[in-house]
Amino acid sequence: MPTDTMHLQHAGLPVTDLGPVLAGERHPLLFATVSGAHLYGFPSRDSDVDLRGVHVLPVEDLLGLREPEETCSRMWDSDGVEMDLVTHDLRKFVRLMLKPNGYVLEQLLSPLVVHTTALHRELVALAPGVLTSNHAHHYRGFASTQWRLFERTGELKPLLYTFRALLTGIHLMRSGEVLAHLPSLLARVEAPACLPGLITAKAEAEHGGAEGVDRAEAARDVESLHRVLDAAQADTGLPDGPSGFDALHELVVRARLAPASAG
Repeated sequence: MPTDTMHLQHAGLPVTDLGPVLAGERHPLLFATVSGAHLYGFPSRDSDVDLRGVHVLPVEDLLGLREPEETCSRMWDSDGVEMDLVTHDLRKFVRLMLKPNGYVLEQLLSPLVVHTTALHRELVALAPGVLTSNHAHHYRGFASTQWRLFERTGELKPLLYTFRALLTGIHLMRSGEVLAHLPSLLARVEAPACLPGLITAKAEAEHGGAEGVDRAEAARDVESLHRVLDAAQADTGLPDGPSGFDALHELVVRARLAPASAG
């Protein structure tokens, strides 16, 4: 299906025609989207392009003696831009969806779509049924990991990832919407005033230092957002566990029996 190349260009992608890249995939693709810094709204001039998606293995790959290729990955260079494509088999991806895994949901719901199918749209429609209050743990943990990385390296990238994860988690708990785009989150969640400037600074280099950042102040801001996330989780209307298991099971079975429909 043709992609909205103008939309991809507005997201800062240096390469917008990704159809030829995906055409050579061994297994039928259910979808492929852009993740990473381009999805989060703070790509740098030298950011690589992170493509994520789902493939559908044939039945014989699951029934035979060989280990199924549940995750496929490859990297290549396109006119000086590093490209990275990682896809999971549909069953593995849906199992991850049924866990409090915000990362796969961000991939599924990414507005930066480079390949889609009818089954992709069905999967998107079922996504609200897997959102739970426990997704706060995912974003809390991811933010903590990135903060430790910032403390160790002093780079701006993990600091922005820290703030992005916390704000995404807060917004999800309050609204039930998975929103990974940091500039959009700033209009929806009260956030530190320094963030627009940090986003602008990140545009210059993917691994640049966080010059001018007051680490003590940043630590206080992060601690404050953790408390906000805790409160948002306590007050959320999201359920404790996912629903829609049967519908997702049916979709996986149908896709496996008719893999051509995933292409």
